[in-house]
Amino acid sequence: MNEEQTTVFISDVDQYLFGQGTHYDIYKKLGAHVCHKGKKKGVFFAVWAPNAKEVYVLGEFNDWSESAAPMKRIGQGGIFVTFIEDVKEGQMYKYMFVLPDGRKLYKADPYANYAEMRPGTASRIYDLNHFKWDDQKWLNSRDQKDMNKQPMAIYECHIGSWMKHLDGTEDGFYNYREFADRIVAYLKKMPFTHVELMGIAEYPFDGSWGYQVTGYYAPTSRYGTPDDFRYMIDLLHRNCIGVILDWVPAHFPRDAYGLCEFDGTCLYEHPDKRLGEHPDWGTKIFNYSKNEVKNFLIANALFWIREFHIDGLRVDAVASMLYLDYALAYNIFNWFKRLALCAPMRKQCADTIRLKLIKIAVKVVRSGRYIYFKLCSSCPYISEFCETLTNISSLQPQLE
Repeated sequence: MNEEQTTVFISDVDQYLFGQGTHYDIYKKLGAHVCHKGKKKGVFFAVWAPNAKEVYVLGEFNDWSESAAPMKRIGQGGIFVTFIEDVKEGQMYKYMFVLPDGRKLYKADPYANYAEMRPGTASRIYDLNHFKWDDQKWLNSRDQKDMNKQPMAIYECHIGSWMKHLDGTEDGFYNYREFADRIVAYLKKMPFTHVELMGIAEYPFDGSWGYQVTGYYAPTSRYGTPDDFRYMIDLLHRNCIGVILDWVPAHFPRDAYGLCEFDGTCLYEHPDKRLGEHPDWGTKIFNYSKNEVKNFLIANALFWIREFHIDGLRVDAVASMLYLDYALAYNIFNWFKRLALCAPMRKQCADTIRLKLIKIAVKVVRSGRYIYFKLCSSCPYISEFCETLTNISSLQPQLE
């Protein structure tokens, strides 16, 4: 109890470190945390929303009242906090932001540890302090190994599609505990040294397989609770199987309840659409120049390692973070499609279009990014472009 009393509330130092982007335990501060304030037991809520004029907590514990639980802004960094008594674990909640122009936004908690099962979009109260780990032998052994010299055989797996109940239910999902028993037997038989889990952090759309995340600090509720997920990892470790998690720090979906324009502004995404949007994926790109956003992501990586004993992270979509021209192929291909459908344009602007395509080809090849197109059009200028990609050296003098 003393531990909770002294660590859950946000200090000036917490705010300073978060603003500097170096508070790697920030997930223990922001979000919803079961704790005591004096002799009162309840939940401490904290959210970062600097553009909000007012913030309220709505939930099952106050009948979703929009005025029952106002939050207080602390410091200059845009963090809002409140403590609410008699909130029960598992209850759902959201934040409501009142913006300077009077609009209201209803958002899930970016730091929540548990979420309502889709299609619901609320966050749930969850206390991560209950589970008792039994994998210390594995952790000690792992720390003594040089993983660069150890043999590895990694089995990539998506829980929701690997095995299903044939009971006629809509999803047929095995929960984390059921899956754990079966995957351990399979991995030991094959044998594999590690399992790489796809689509664990909470996400809204099954079709994305978990690669468009809305709840970075919450194992998806499709298969059970966070402690069910911990049970699975613990069992894998006790059977000498390492766990790698697919992690998606590159982009996030536009769902209204998520990170997109979180406080009415581009808080987590870059405000410049050229840097803040993936045109081919329809997602938002994190603003890596903002300290609080970098802190959100770095702390998230550490969160999975510290709180869930994950052995490693496989980072998804790295190329999209490294290259500013990542979506160039998509933009060029769509321009081609418009061109192929516009006969008058081809006829009137043939020379201009030809030269433009050649210059684009030069740019693409010089950048080292090779693009392959599946073309169904007979447009001669597109054919010339494709030939240019393979014969670029002969055309360069014409464009110097």
